[in-house]
Amino acid sequence: MSEGNGSGGVHTDPAALQELSDLATAEPAEVGPDGAVAGYRADRTLRLGVELKRQLRRRRTQLVLAFVAVLPFILVVAFQIGQSSPNRRSGGFVDLATASAPNFVVLAFFVSGTFLLPMIVALFFGDTIASESSWSSLKYLLAIPVPRHRLLRQKAAVSGLLSIAALVLLPVVSLLVGIIWYGAGDAISPTGDAVGFGDSLLALLMSTVYIVVQLAWVAGLALLLSVSTDAPLGAVGGTVLVAILSQILDQITALGGLRNYLPTHYSFAWLDLISTDIDWTNLASGVLSSVLYTTVFLLLAGRRFARKDVTS
Repeated sequence: MSEGNGSGGVHTDPAALQELSDLATAEPAEVGPDGAVAGYRADRTLRLGVELKRQLRRRRTQLVLAFVAVLPFILVVAFQIGQSSPNRRSGGFVDLATASAPNFVVLAFFVSGTFLLPMIVALFFGDTIASESSWSSLKYLLAIPVPRHRLLRQKAAVSGLLSIAALVLLPVVSLLVGIIWYGAGDAISPTGDAVGFGDSLLALLMSTVYIVVQLAWVAGLALLLSVSTDAPLGAVGGTVLVAILSQILDQITALGGLRNYLPTHYSFAWLDLISTDIDWTNLASGVLSSVLYTTVFLLLAGRRFARKDVTS
């Protein structure tokens, strides 16, 4: 039975303390050529699976994915209330939404592409580092120790996986809901082109890939702001604000060719895929623009995080 020390009511076992002391003394303390303790491997720290599970347990992740899954049902209810005709074969993308399941997927992308999808990507990337700073847990992660470049890479990779999951979940659920309510018919474009169901699925797949690539600039900017501030809301809000500002400027025709350099100018170039004669010009320009913006933002984010003071 252990004895109290008489001062703070703390009970100690002298034999146990001696055993712990002996074990600590026996721990290897050799240092490798790189300055690390022998046996330490950076690639074993902050594993991708561990970080992914941790982010999936967060309420904000669950709510975002749940909302994306529910959105198609909300759209169906809206059309049911509005008594839209399921046999409509002409009009804009909203008018054609109930013509077939592929058209319903196009609508889901169309109505969410301006604000919702950029916000989701900004949320996952803008919150990733800034939230750790706001919780004062970032310095403890680095003290494990996790190399800074690895921490940033792992965080960005998990944010990317969650963003892609949300961007893929929307068309998948929309397609299933569309098939149930509107049938697996041809995709009808506003120009009157009819694309077969099989070809339309391929077009929707390519559209999803394009949207993922195009929104990469949002991810890069959000990550840059995330490593530059300790306020997650500031990083997410700042990214969404830039996206909205770019969209507003894109509507000003007086800017002429300068609008082509805005990161959101080719946001809806994927609509060209819903056609029998695809024009790849805007699609290629959109991919190139996004890759350039993303590269610059990621490089700046890496440079900023490498010099960031995380001890205060």
